[in-house]
Amino acid sequence: MSATSIRVAQQERSRATQARLLEATVECLVEHGWSGTTTTLVAARAGVSRGAQLHHYPTKAALVTAAVAHLTERRALELRTEADALPAGPRRLDRVVDLLAAAFTGPLFVAALELWVAARTDPELRDALVPLEARVGREMHRLTVELLGVDERQPGVREAVQTTLDLLRGLGVANLLSDDSARRTALLHAWKRQLATLLAPDGGPAGDGERAGDGERAGVTA
Repeated sequence: MSATSIRVAQQERSRATQARLLEATVECLVEHGWSGTTTTLVAARAGVSRGAQLHHYPTKAALVTAAVAHLTERRALELRTEADALPAGPRRLDRVVDLLAAAFTGPLFVAALELWVAARTDPELRDALVPLEARVGREMHRLTVELLGVDERQPGVREAVQTTLDLLRGLGVANLLSDDSARRTALLHAWKRQLATLLAPDGGPAGDGERAGDGERAGVTA
């Protein structure tokens, strides 16, 4: 085996080790919370030696923020793939909002919430998390604009998109301790009607409740 082949094989093993560590970290955060998640527990769950874990991520803060960043990027790719399969037309806006809502109730969101709360009193974690959250927030906003196919140069569009994300985040938090699906469904139904109106190119009404997600009148493209 050539030196190049050996190096490539080592890089592949290193990436595989990192991927296992990152997946295991999110799983531990969801199951055990921040205080119950230790680097030793993560290494054991990932089937990785303690030395290998420390080589890639020397601190707990580095490990957990890398995990959230990695899985956020992966989830964004999944959302784009899922949205690509959506048809253009009356129900696209509704379906896009539903896809985004699911992102704020899944395991990754739960793991991120664990870090937000812990970072309030952990300076090392806060220093690592604040820039990551700023980047994730910008990327989620851009992704939402892309999925909805809207133009932020139109007055009110940027605010409507950000309000949607803030609403979904709040509904995700409300769903943590009990099943809030009925209230969430009702609120999202009402917001979809408002959002369709806000995103309409002419600023006019989007129509009745059955046409709240009308892609053409809401300025939404495939």
